[in-house]
Amino acid sequence: MNDFGFDRLIYGFTRYRSNASFGDPQDWVLLTNHGDRYMEGFLSHGHVYRAPMIRWAIENTGACSWSWMADASNITSEEMLSVQFNLSHDVTAGYTVSFPSSSERTKGAIALTAKSGMTQNEVDAIWEEHGNELTVMNNVMHLKIQTLPYSQRNLTKRQREVLQWVGDGKTTQDIAILLELTPATIEKHLRLARETLDVETTAQAVLKAAFYNQMFVVDAHIS
Repeated sequence: MNDFGFDRLIYGFTRYRSNASFGDPQDWVLLTNHGDRYMEGFLSHGHVYRAPMIRWAIENTGACSWSWMADASNITSEEMLSVQFNLSHDVTAGYTVSFPSSSERTKGAIALTAKSGMTQNEVDAIWEEHGNELTVMNNVMHLKIQTLPYSQRNLTKRQREVLQWVGDGKTTQDIAILLELTPATIEKHLRLARETLDVETTAQAVLKAAFYNQMFVVDAHIS
């Protein structure tokens, strides 16, 4: 992206979005090369929830020039606070790419911030020439990230193993026999897996572990 004039990026993805929430921040995938000072302000002051281009990304799919914000009728007074915050950190021109969602609960997008000194007109000219290529590159990146294990909530090898057996339809008694352990030990591993994943039921644990790509994977892929 730097070769095309975008030297600061923020990629975000959640599988637990609802009408009122992006889900638990611990379940987000958030990748960026913005500095700590910017990101601390962006997150702690709530701009992640009210930035106008984030709203656009939630409501749309595709690529959008930040010139969209130049029309005051497109943004609210609260969103203007996020615009002013960005201006104070030299985040002035760029593009947002919102990725197709596989369900109503998922959403992913990337904000491409142009190099300092570049105008939005210059950015739009770059996108006019290379927009299709840039969109494809970012979509490929997004799809690649979805295949990687997410390590914010790491399961142990045994916790993954018992969840995999549950996913295969085995009961606690079945798993105890298969692993040559007691049913109580199996229940303990399932409880610890639920606690690690911050869910209430084993079914939810199986689902979340699958979302995190932490089930049915080679051990070397999990740090």
